[in-house]
Amino acid sequence: MKVAVVHDWLTQIAGAERVLEQILDIYPEATLFTAVDAVAPEQRGFLAGREVHTTFLQKLPLARRHYRHFLGLMPLAIEQLDLSAFDLIISSSHAVAKGVLTGPDQLHLSYIHSPMRYAWDLQHQCLRESGLERGVLSWLARWQLHRLRIWDQRTANGVDHMIANSGFIAGRIRKIYRREATVIYPPVDVDTFTPGAPGTRTGDFYLTASRAVPHKRIDLIVDAFAQLPTRRMVVIGDGPELKRLRRRAPTNVEFLGYQPVAVLRDYMRHARAFVFAAEEDFGIVPVEAQACGTPVIAFGKGGVRETVIPLEAEAAASRSVAVGGGRGVAPRSDGGAATGIFFPRQEVASLLGALRRFEEHEAAFDTAAIRAHAERFSAQRFRRELQALVARCWRQWQADRPGPLRAEAGDAGPL
Repeated sequence: MKVAVVHDWLTQIAGAERVLEQILDIYPEATLFTAVDAVAPEQRGFLAGREVHTTFLQKLPLARRHYRHFLGLMPLAIEQLDLSAFDLIISSSHAVAKGVLTGPDQLHLSYIHSPMRYAWDLQHQCLRESGLERGVLSWLARWQLHRLRIWDQRTANGVDHMIANSGFIAGRIRKIYRREATVIYPPVDVDTFTPGAPGTRTGDFYLTASRAVPHKRIDLIVDAFAQLPTRRMVVIGDGPELKRLRRRAPTNVEFLGYQPVAVLRDYMRHARAFVFAAEEDFGIVPVEAQACGTPVIAFGKGGVRETVIPLEAEAAASRSVAVGGGRGVAPRSDGGAATGIFFPRQEVASLLGALRRFEEHEAAFDTAAIRAHAERFSAQRFRRELQALVARCWRQWQADRPGPLRAEAGDAGPL
C-alpha cells in the first residue's frame, strides 16, 4: 500500500504540525506533499529528513514568507499535486489539503482541524480585524471568500472518511459539509509536560500562554487582572498584538514573550491556574497545563468543553458533548475529579466571577487527578486510534469495491 500524506502548508510548528508528525510516525514510508514549505532548518526535526513535495507556489516570490496572501491560489495549487500513484491518501487539513484530486481506486481520509473558519462563520470578524469592512478591497476579499466557500464545500465530496479533532469540529463539519466525522483528539506531549515535585504548584501567579493575536483574547485577561491589582498574571507568547497589549497592561501583568518549552513547563508547574479566554477548536495548551497538574480557568465554549472537567456545581451544564455524530467518545467524565472552571461569556465580569469561584474552591483541585485526566490525550492514544480507524476504513473500502465485470452466459461480450 503506497501512502501519501498531504498538509496545507509548512510554515511554523503548531498543533496541526504535531498531528502531522504523528501521522508520519505511523507511516514512515509515506510521501509528504504540501502547498508551501518554509519551515526553518532548526525546526525540521519532526520531518525526519524526508523530502517534501511542494506546489508551484514554492517558486513564486514572497510566497514562502507571505503565504496567506496567496490564499486565492491555494485551491488551484493543491489540485495540481499528482497523487495518482498512491493507494491511500491522508490529508491534514484546516484549509485546502482535503481538496486534492483522487480517483475511485484511491481511499482518501481527511483529518479536519477545522473547516476554513475565516471563509465561513468568522468571515465578518476576520474582515473587521484586517480593516477590510468597507471599500473596493473589502469587496474583492468578500468575493474571494465566496469562491473559497464554494470550492471548500464541493471538495468535501472527494473525501471518503472525515476525522474531526474534537466534537466541536465534528459539529461544524456536519453544519458546513453535511457529513459525519469520527473524533480523534490531537496528540498532546504529556511525556514532556509533567507535574513537578510534590508541593511545586505553590506559585503566587496565574498563567496564560498563546500567540498574541486578536482571537486569543489576551486583552480580556489583561483587562480582568487590571481590576485585581493584588493578583499576578504571567503571559507567555509572541505575536503581532504583543506591543499593544504591553501598553495597556497594568504592573501586575508580566509579559515574557516567546519562551522555550522547558521554561513554559516550569511556569505551568508553579502557576495557581492556567487562564484561557479563547474559543478554540480543541486547545492543546490547556491540556498541556493539565498534564502539569495545573487547573484551568477557561471560556466555556469550543473544544475546551471536551478537555476540562468543571467543578461538580457546573458539571450539569456541561454533560452534553456532541462527538462525531455518536461515533466518537469524549475522554472526559463529569463524574471525575474537577480539572477546572468555565466562565460563560468573553467578558471581564464573567472572567472575574470564574477567578473568584476558583479561589473559593482552590483546595478541591488535585494535581494527580488533573494529570491523570490529561494522560487521556497522549500521542500514543492518537496513533492507536488513527491506525485502527485507517485499518477499518481500508477493509470496508476494499469490501465495497465492485469486482471485475463478468459476461453472462450467452453474452457476446462488450461491443
